[in-house]
Amino acid sequence: MLSAQHRDIVKATVPLLETGGEALTRHFYGIMLAEYPEVRPLFNQAHQASGAQPRALANGILQYARHIDRLDTLGPLVGQIVQKHVSLQVLPEQYPIVGSCLLRAIREVLGPDIATDAVIEAWAAAYQQLADLLIGAEEDVYAAAAATPGGWRGARRFEVVRKVPESVEITSLYLRPADGGAVMPFKPGQYIGIRLTVDGQEVRRNYSLSAPPNGSTYRISVKREPGGVVSNHLHDALGIGAAIDLFPPAGEFVLAPGERPLALISGGVGITPTLPMLHAAHEQRRPVTFVHFARNAAVHAFRDWVDDLVARSPQARRFYCHEQAGTLPVDAHGRACTDLLARWLPQARDMDAYFIGPPPFMAAVKRALGELGVPPAQMHWEFFGPAAALET
Repeated sequence: MLSAQHRDIVKATVPLLETGGEALTRHFYGIMLAEYPEVRPLFNQAHQASGAQPRALANGILQYARHIDRLDTLGPLVGQIVQKHVSLQVLPEQYPIVGSCLLRAIREVLGPDIATDAVIEAWAAAYQQLADLLIGAEEDVYAAAAATPGGWRGARRFEVVRKVPESVEITSLYLRPADGGAVMPFKPGQYIGIRLTVDGQEVRRNYSLSAPPNGSTYRISVKREPGGVVSNHLHDALGIGAAIDLFPPAGEFVLAPGERPLALISGGVGITPTLPMLHAAHEQRRPVTFVHFARNAAVHAFRDWVDDLVARSPQARRFYCHEQAGTLPVDAHGRACTDLLARWLPQARDMDAYFIGPPPFMAAVKRALGELGVPPAQMHWEFFGPAAALET
């Protein structure tokens, strides 16, 4: 049980986490991934190499330590972690592995003079409190998915029934349950976890659901990443009829109900979760401004689909911006900036704005929306990879 003394000790370590948290989490991952190969599929090795995953964990640990006596002030952080864990099927029996490696990393990185027995005991209690919180919340989500019509628990075998190139970089895969049953609905903006074997190794990834719910199939639209183990496998090796395991839909970057005008702003493959959102706005007859930024016409996916839907929606407008000039007409050339969004977004800034794309793109959009007076509480974004501070 976490005592008041434990909380005080954990909070006292905050300055150490502020300066050395990433070194600690790098050491933690080094221990865990080397000694517990059974958890490797849960982690994208590219995010390990780039440092994004250690930075995300260091930030999460820091936030937890800062707010350990008032967990309600963590805001959406816990919910985001729960949804990511659910999408990859993190299970209760994996938490002790993480806990033991974290405590060992604290001892080895901070050293015996700082990581005393009292500090280790406090962090053990703190970790157990967090583990219990996450395990309980994740079980609620697992149980709800299993109880939903068309839902399931754990992995479910699907088959690739169609592959469609959407641009020179993005290909859509249409997936149908191998058992012939229905599939559960999802909220616009959610993603799905996949499990497959590549070169003899199990891997797991998340991909946004890029088509509106239809009760029978799911669609993911995957960008080929240079050197991407999974994205290249999905593009090149997974043909029609191939099998793939899916976990139930998850994610909190979802279109919330409302009557305010809606802005959907995407960059690159970030367009994928905004497509079901645009369709939902069309169904609800909600005013929507759809803005998409791409490098050029060759990589601009789903243009025809968006144009068709907007043409059938009197309350919808769309704008395209390409960084590079080309043969197809667009509304502007360049990158996301305040001037462009000021020109295209509704003059009344009381809107709900959803934006997603590469982190620098999202930082520029967030800054622009702030300068235009969009209330911070009405801005919504999500990272495709590990969460990070969105520096503006």
